[in-house]
Amino acid sequence: MSSLESVLSKKYPAKEHAKRVAAELQKSNAGASGVIYLEGQKTRMIEDNDEPQPFRQRRYFFYLTGCNLPDCYFTYDIASSYSTLYIPPIDPSSVIWTGLPLSPVEALAKYDVDAVRSTSEINAFLAGTPKASLGTVWAIANQVSTEVTFLEFETKNFTALKKAIETCRVIKDDYEIALTRKANDISHIAHTAVLKAVKHAANERELEALFIQQSIAHGAREQAYHSIVASGVNGATLHYQKNNEPLSGRLNLLLDAGAEYDCYASDITRTFPISGKFSAESRAIYDIVLKMQEECTQMLREGVSWEGVHIHAHQVAIAGLLRLGILKGTPEEIFKARTSVAFFPHGLGHYLGMDTHDVGGNPDYEDPDTMFKYLRVRGALPAGCIVTVEPGIYFCRFIIEPYLKNPDHSKFIDKDVLENYWTVGGVRIEVGSRGLTSADNVLVTKDGYENLTTAVKDVDEMEKIIRDS
Repeated sequence: MSSLESVLSKKYPAKEHAKRVAAELQKSNAGASGVIYLEGQKTRMIEDNDEPQPFRQRRYFFYLTGCNLPDCYFTYDIASSYSTLYIPPIDPSSVIWTGLPLSPVEALAKYDVDAVRSTSEINAFLAGTPKASLGTVWAIANQVSTEVTFLEFETKNFTALKKAIETCRVIKDDYEIALTRKANDISHIAHTAVLKAVKHAANERELEALFIQQSIAHGAREQAYHSIVASGVNGATLHYQKNNEPLSGRLNLLLDAGAEYDCYASDITRTFPISGKFSAESRAIYDIVLKMQEECTQMLREGVSWEGVHIHAHQVAIAGLLRLGILKGTPEEIFKARTSVAFFPHGLGHYLGMDTHDVGGNPDYEDPDTMFKYLRVRGALPAGCIVTVEPGIYFCRFIIEPYLKNPDHSKFIDKDVLENYWTVGGVRIEVGSRGLTSADNVLVTKDGYENLTTAVKDVDEMEKIIRDS
């Protein structure tokens, strides 16, 4: 058994997570005591239909339980560190359709909790809570069922718990790292399958289907997010969704796709030539983006300023675009004017965990500085966080043309050189847009980092895989 599988053979460390959350509550709320209360996601029906909506567990609930069942409750007595999971009782009328549900005995063996009860017992338990624990019930606003009552508690707090869980979720333990690594391993297999198939595919949807098929076949039933399978012009749309256009006549494919394993996400982007050989322009842009990613990744360690890393990505992009003649002027002038935002309009990356854009990054979407407005993580990175490093360069008329009309920016852009990129494109072929991104998932450590992503990004290796397929 590999070390990865050895870690994942154990229970998800829910008790340790609950202790961390309780400690965080006490840190921000002196003397915090009482009961933590959480609800899992409910079974919800499709409108005007007798089928349930696809189920996705509430991440705050999963973090303290490791339970991926619908319609469950959870309580944690802070004073005694005693956790109880409440699961739905058997509904005899549904057994013939869906089979027997997990029993309390089976649930106790599977999940890292102290007791398992029926959801029908939740109000009786809350009403019978020992006096010593009746100070405060800590819950999340709009995530408490109407039939649940907190009448016995002196105080109800619906704000602090969510923030405490978000703070704790930033730092990953060994089990969470193993889940993320597993998701990345599966995504690597799926990305490689797409590389091998791209030359023979006729439409983006074939490649999306292949990625999903490979993910499921290797144990990841869910996707972390809607895959972006963007050929040619479509790659300039950052979260392109259609995935249904023909590949004929397109130079490159941008594949942004990640499998989810046991509620933990991966997020990987690769751009590669459909024919198996980058055009000169595509290769020039790819090399700039790869340099952006490699240098930014090498900066990662505990305490590094994420804004500083993001700034460095822009500085590398400016230097590269100056070498190509797309930009003109001095690097300092271009950076001060924020003209590089026309070509690199998004943030460098984000925290990764149970959500693709995971919690705890404290973004400031009202920041008037366009370079930082979409930066999803602010401040110093702690050891134990997992962050994506995903720089990009895009040539999109809709984004760039306003810069060309603004003399504060147009003086730094060589329109004649830029004209070559509208039509030729690297990862985009058609007039209108062009872009290239590469994203890896990186664990920040005290003295450096560990890259959890193994999907191919070396140009020679990518091109060889495509050509030899």
